[in-house]
Amino acid sequence: MTAYTESERHYDVVVIGGGAAGLSGALTLARARRSVLVIDAGRPRNAPASHIHNYLAHEGAAPLKLLATGRAEVTGYGAEFVEGHVVEAKRVDAGGFRVVLADGSTVAASRLLVTTGLIDELPRLPGMAERWGRDVLHCPYCHGWEVRDQPIGILATGPLAVHQALMWRQWSREVTLFLHTGPEPGDAEYEQLAARDIAVVEGEVTGLEVTDDRLTGVTLKGGRVIPSRAVVVLPRSIARAGIFTSLGLGTTELDKDGYALGSYVASDASGATQVPGVWVAGNVANLTETVIGAAAAGVRAAAAVNADLTVDDTRRAVARRSGTKTES
Repeated sequence: MTAYTESERHYDVVVIGGGAAGLSGALTLARARRSVLVIDAGRPRNAPASHIHNYLAHEGAAPLKLLATGRAEVTGYGAEFVEGHVVEAKRVDAGGFRVVLADGSTVAASRLLVTTGLIDELPRLPGMAERWGRDVLHCPYCHGWEVRDQPIGILATGPLAVHQALMWRQWSREVTLFLHTGPEPGDAEYEQLAARDIAVVEGEVTGLEVTDDRLTGVTLKGGRVIPSRAVVVLPRSIARAGIFTSLGLGTTELDKDGYALGSYVASDASGATQVPGVWVAGNVANLTETVIGAAAAGVRAAAAVNADLTVDDTRRAVARRSGTKTES
């Protein structure tokens, strides 16, 4: 189809993804008196975590509670929500986009704000996925305080493991670097680790020791168990970018010394992508964005979207005043 159908509901902006970035963007746009639809699949990245941290005035809030509160605030300004999965978004000849959901329903939008987040690919070890966000961790600023002064293990899988160990040493004197499948540290790195009293353990890790639903140790090949209350990993973070294929957008790979760290959708500082009318915000555009950062990115992108819509509004108003025809 190359034109809108009469049955299609049209919105100024369709926000795809209802996390911190999407909700903040929707709130900004709804307060700007734009018609907004948020489509959310209900799979927030931080759902396994018990609390959000470093979010001023929301320190320690439960992730799902924060999202529920955000939804209520957004709907209070007139935005609408649909639970579902977007499978396709394409530009129509009349201008704007047609968004197709998995159930076959469609909606139309003048602009798109995509905040679909990312997927964390964890090391394939028994217990990793089950403990993720609880005592298998990745971000010291998100979880460091909660495991302070406890034995912390760093699982090396790439070239950033030494950096991780040195960083987490800020929260505990008992940090162990498990070389696992990571590269051998250089002489300077070994000196840094020794200077910070960080133990280095050779050998492959085969699993986690859990007692009474709490991580108690890291198991090495051969059966040796090293006490640990938390294990730090570096997941490969993959942008949820399926929808971008239909828009003609790809992802950009991020790597360090040949080690693939993940992928993201490139954009400018406002979140604008190479496709006119499409903005991104949050982890889909920045793999290291925290919750408060994603919320801020959503606000920035929404302001840019509103400014772009204002240009169209003004162009149409001038055309009406002069009696000339213009595209919608």
